[in-house]
Amino acid sequence: MVFVGGAYVGAQSPSSSQANAAAGLPFSGIPDEMIDRAADILDSEPEHPEPEVEFQHRPPPGAPPLRLRTLLAPHRARVLLVVALVVVEALATQAGPLLTQIGIDQGVLRGSFATLGIVAAVFFAVVLIHIGASRARTALGGRLGERLMYGLRVRVFTHFQRLSLNFYTSERAGVLMSRMTSDIEALTMLLQEGLVMMVVQGLTLAVITGVLFYLHVPLAALTVGVIVPITVVLSLWFRRATETGYNRVRDRIAVVLADLSESLAGIRTITAYNRRRRNIAQHQAVVTGHEDANVYTTRVSSVYAAAAEGIGIVGQAVVIGVGGWLAIDGRLTIGELTAFALYLTAFFAPIAQLVVLYNAYQQGQSATAKLRELLEEAPDVREATDAVALGPIEGRITFEGVSFSYRPGEQVLTGVDLDVPPGGSLSIVGPTGGGKSTIAKLAVRFYDPDVGSVRIDDVDLRTVQLESLRHQFGVVPQEPFLFNRTIGENIRFARPDASDDEVAEACRVVGLDSLIDSLPDGLDTPCHERGSSLSAGERQLLALARAFLARPRVLILDEATSNLDLRSEAQVERALDAVLEGRTAVIVAHRLATAMRADRIAVVDNGQIAEIGSHDELVAAGGLYAAMYSAWEAHAAGDAAAQDARPAGSERTGASDDL
Repeated sequence: MVFVGGAYVGAQSPSSSQANAAAGLPFSGIPDEMIDRAADILDSEPEHPEPEVEFQHRPPPGAPPLRLRTLLAPHRARVLLVVALVVVEALATQAGPLLTQIGIDQGVLRGSFATLGIVAAVFFAVVLIHIGASRARTALGGRLGERLMYGLRVRVFTHFQRLSLNFYTSERAGVLMSRMTSDIEALTMLLQEGLVMMVVQGLTLAVITGVLFYLHVPLAALTVGVIVPITVVLSLWFRRATETGYNRVRDRIAVVLADLSESLAGIRTITAYNRRRRNIAQHQAVVTGHEDANVYTTRVSSVYAAAAEGIGIVGQAVVIGVGGWLAIDGRLTIGELTAFALYLTAFFAPIAQLVVLYNAYQQGQSATAKLRELLEEAPDVREATDAVALGPIEGRITFEGVSFSYRPGEQVLTGVDLDVPPGGSLSIVGPTGGGKSTIAKLAVRFYDPDVGSVRIDDVDLRTVQLESLRHQFGVVPQEPFLFNRTIGENIRFARPDASDDEVAEACRVVGLDSLIDSLPDGLDTPCHERGSSLSAGERQLLALARAFLARPRVLILDEATSNLDLRSEAQVERALDAVLEGRTAVIVAHRLATAMRADRIAVVDNGQIAEIGSHDELVAAGGLYAAMYSAWEAHAAGDAAAQDARPAGSERTGASDDL
């Protein structure tokens, strides 16, 4: 069985697309008539071994900042070989005019056929050398560039995995996507072709200058003296102008991708509120900013290119006038004048090419600066250098005087003290924005407290290795994230090596087995991106199966039932009973039915623990929780009365028991 384009090939039913449609799933995969062809293509693909991955929560010590020279340093030998091939290529390229001069002066003017034959043979050999050097340089440079880009992409992606949640709440997804796409693509163009061609053109310019002085020093000095100073001044202006322009281009393309990403993610809301026309206008404004930045760099480049071309024409006029006078005067041969004219024509070609390449260089430098800034971003939750591996835990969770704020001056929690015994369960309830979910995030060390400590079995979370901690925690959020893979792969997410029997047991325990049996391909059925082919209740059950299969000692449930209808909620509640058995649990709940399942309930109000105790104790105390419970009872009674008053045959679609 092979996975192709979101579907499995080789084990499909005779009409998988019809089966998917019958099951209420959108079509995913490939047409049935193309399955055999797709399998043949996959059979011809080369085998790729599993990559060896090394990941540390701490950034590698002593890693140099990202710059072109640090990127190339580990491949110094290959770079030097490419440069050597570039030298050979440049010398071979510029041998033609010099051979032409020898052929004219020593062969044509003297009537020597032997000299002409030798020059022609050498010319042919030089062409073969140029072809060989160019081919080898292109192949070696291409492989080197791809290897560098592979390493850089993995490095950036690894850094994304290392950064803390706070970073992702403050950065737009589209901006981060631009770092992995447009910025790395710009750097790829520079490393694969730009730098090599800059070296080629630079050496070509140096070789031509040397040959010009070899042919005739006064004429070369006059020509270079007119061209070089003006070109240097113009290039310095161009460098400053384009550096500003390409930094602006990189910023604007990041904004374009961010707006695109946000619009695609929110397409349902955009459609529901008829915002499509206004969103197009908004995107047009964003794209206009990117267009303006590119127009600026294009305008600067056009000025520089036109000026460089004009300087070249002036130089050619000087050579024709002064060189012709010297030839008439007998101080310059016809062959030397011809070679000089040919070399001077070639002298301006590298300058024009360097203008184009310098644009690529500036774009690459701007991209490097953006990537360097990203890679220098330090995670907020850092693993201590002396962190120790956390052994098997019993599951006691302790908060000692914990205060926390996401941003300075905006306190979310103040002086929180909690103690959840091993195997015990604690529900956290309270008004929206009171700090309930923050407590859950601190318990699994998604964030670190500003003051106080969070402990597991009396061990401060900041002193243990993150991997050993996360292996023993399971998290089921309000909206579980499902990847664009099969249902089986999503359940195995925390334990990829789990057997089929273990996966089947997890599905049975949470009540997901009936859904799996009804799907055309069972566990091999694709989930689609974000689980769009499943209902909210099915996604939540799948997340619980994932948590059960991971066998965590501590389970964090962050409003896991708040988005469900009554039928789905009842099914999820039954699954929770199985998943929570024997485990320490912290349950953030809006639903009273969910909160009451815990041993104890903590009421959070304005970032502090206002009350804590069992359900009966809190109701008897007559405080905040008692008021919430009374409101829920009154609401439930009203719903029951309304249900009784409905005509026979009507169904109750749902009732709220939110706190």
